[in-house]
Order: sequence, then structure tokens, then C-alpha cells
Amino acid sequence: MDRVKVGMRNRSPRLERDVNAEARTVLITGSTSGLGRELAVRLAADGWTVLAHGRDRDRLGDLRDEAGPAVRPLVADLASLKEVAGLAAQAAATTERLDVLVNNAGVGFGPPGQGRQTSEDGHELRIAVNYLAPVLLTRRLIPLLTASAPARVVNVGSVGQVPFDPADLDFERGYEGITAYRRSKLALSAFTFDLADELPAHTVTVNCLHPASLMPTAMVLESQTAPLSNLEDGVTSTLRLITDPGLAEATGEFFNGPRPGRSLPEAYDPGFRTELRARTAELLHGYL
Repeated sequence: MDRVKVGMRNRSPRLERDVNAEARTVLITGSTSGLGRELAVRLAADGWTVLAHGRDRDRLGDLRDEAGPAVRPLVADLASLKEVAGLAAQAAATTERLDVLVNNAGVGFGPPGQGRQTSEDGHELRIAVNYLAPVLLTRRLIPLLTASAPARVVNVGSVGQVPFDPADLDFERGYEGITAYRRSKLALSAFTFDLADELPAHTVTVNCLHPASLMPTAMVLESQTAPLSNLEDGVTSTLRLITDPGLAEATGEFFNGPRPGRSLPEAYDPGFRTELRARTAELLHGYL
């Protein structure tokens, strides 16, 4: 499938609302803090129905109190494949249409010196939450997204990526938290391009975005890393991928903030992606 190339430098940075659309519905994972919370508040204020995911019911309640009844809380722990599958079922039971899925939730570098952590299913935690969860959730929701066409999938990635051997996707050798995070973001890019090749752009577009570098979010502060940008930069870049009519058929792309970017070469390499798909299918056996 030919991917649509977007001349971003020739486009206005102003966010646009699709005035021809009926009420829109978006699912945002990781909606109780940082980028996800601000996206939920902004989109709810603009008339969207927001399926807001989080792990903490009370924090989701606080979000609903702030953003209003357009927010519909969905509770799930993305470190559990069973709960990820349950999140997809909750979404399908909550709405008859899903215009946009934003895979935003993530686990960061962790505090300095932290050892390898695992998910409920025994997978390395960052791979589990930042990669396996978006893969499973997205694939479970493809029927709903397709039925709501034209729809969009926005994967919140990072330019901070490192190559790895897909056979060691669970990162059992030479572990470092920051490296695990960066491996998960390369894997997410590769999945983005795979799925974009599968789905017609006029039905569902799939793109990956580095919203901004080291925003002052909880994961960045936990790692004791100094922020390099503000939250508004990331919000603006992400809202553009969600709402801009000019990106209606842009798919299979990696965006670095408001501009076209590039993932690592491995994300475009057919051999790497084939190996990654095979290993991913093994780890998600019984759920896909």
C-alpha cells in the first residue's frame, strides 16, 4: 500500500476541527496525568466523547469532575494482558463508534539503578505496557475502528530508540530500564508501519508520534531527567494528528513533533519486522 506523504512545512500549524463530522469519540490510554489528561480535557471541551483509560478509578473520577460528562472512565491495568483485552471489551460495550484511538499510556525509564521489572504475565514491564498492550488493544479494536471509518490510530512513540534482537524482545540479557524503554518505542514504530500496510488509508490511518522531547511528565520526573520541552508542545503535536482534516489519509508515518520524522532503520526493515511479528505473536498467544 502506498503511504501518503505529508508536506508539513507547507501546512498551517493551527489546529482544525472537522466541522462536517458528527460527535466524535476518542479512546485515550493513560488519561489521568500528563499528556493523556490534557488531551482528554481539551477534546471533551471541544465536543468529543472521551473514553478515558486509567488504572485508578478515583483519578479517573477527578478527570470526569474537571472535564465533564463527555468523559467516560475505563479502568484497566495495561501490565495485564487479560485487562488489556478487557479494556477493548469495555470500549466496545461503551460506544458504537470509535473515531480515534490514542495509545498514550507508557512506563518510562524508571528511577536510576532500578532492576528489571515484569508484568503480571511475566514480560519485561516496559515492553508489556509500551508495546504489547498497544498491539493487543489496537488489534482488538480494529473491527470497531473500521466500522467507524474514517478512523485514526495515533501511537505515542519516541525518537529515543535503540536496535535490538527480536528474539530477546523480553530483554532478559544486559538489562537497563532506559534501554528497555527505547527498545519498546522502536517496536511500537515497527508495529505502526505494519498495521498501516494492512489497513486502507481511507478506512483507518495509523501513525506514530514523538510529541515533544522530555516533557515534564511523571515518567520523566521519576527518572530524575531534566525536562527539555513543555507539555503544551506535546499536546499541540498530538492534537494535530487527532483532528487535522489535512491528515485524513496520512498513514504509516513517523512524526517528530509537528514535522515529519524518521524512526530507526530497523522499523522499516522487512526482516526485522517479520521477526518482531513472530516473537510478538508468541508473547500474545491466546489473546490475538
